Amino acid sequence: MSVTTGAPALRAQPTGLSRLLTPKSLVTILNTLILVIGELRYHILGSLDRLVIALAACMLTDLALSWLRDRKLRSVQSAYISGVSMTLLTRPMGGLLWPFALGGAIAILSKYALTWRGRHLWNPTNFAISLLVLAAPSTVTILSHEFGNDLRVNAVIWAIGLLVVRRAKLLHVTGTYVLAFAAFAGLRSLITDERWLVEVMPITGPMYQLFVFFMITDPPTTVSSRNGRIAVAVIIAAVECLLRLGNDWGLAWAAPFAPAPAIFALAIVGPIAKLIDIERRARA
Repeated sequence: MSVTTGAPALRAQPTGLSRLLTPKSLVTILNTLILVIGELRYHILGSLDRLVIALAACMLTDLALSWLRDRKLRSVQSAYISGVSMTLLTRPMGGLLWPFALGGAIAILSKYALTWRGRHLWNPTNFAISLLVLAAPSTVTILSHEFGNDLRVNAVIWAIGLLVVRRAKLLHVTGTYVLAFAAFAGLRSLITDERWLVEVMPITGPMYQLFVFFMITDPPTTVSSRNGRIAVAVIIAAVECLLRLGNDWGLAWAAPFAPAPAIFALAIVGPIAKLIDIERRARA
């Protein structure tokens, strides 16, 4: 005769390597890997000052705000990821350094100030870069072709990036966005009479590597349901397509978004979707 106790079954706890390789740890590793490869092979930093300033701005701002709000110092791992991403994506004219300091501070501040029901709405780096490019378009631009098009380098980054989003259970977001981007590239090709390969090639660039693995899949700022995340990824690709077409047609309203249509599409769609999701869950 078997005896059943009232104790709940214990869920197996992660041990060893799987405990160390959390989604955030893998993002940190991939972010650092892109930085190291980019610097060793393409010298994308320009100067070490940029990295030091961006990291200092992000980490010190995070430490200060966490102490002011909670009276305790939080981990700076997220701030490190934001600092590296700011360094990689921000390209000021004339070697200016202030955008790294200001952008890093804005990125972290947005997590504390731009919240709804205790949740922040924008990916911090996405918000900071969008604001800088809109506010100072003649001074600040973003990473473009600096990585070149080395298939071996891209293969390493994509392999680890896919591992990261798979580990975070967000592979469907990356996959949906990439497929939607390819489909809308076909639509743009039909409308503009440009070759499909020309329209789809940006997805292989370094900015998009950071975008599809870090920004659009940022767990704190994605919506809560799988179907919702898939729908949001398609909408972001659709808005990006509209921004690109607007610039192809020379429309004035689209011109400010020309430097980074994907970045701006996420900055527009992401917080709206997150706000709706937060309210829906709260009322449920």
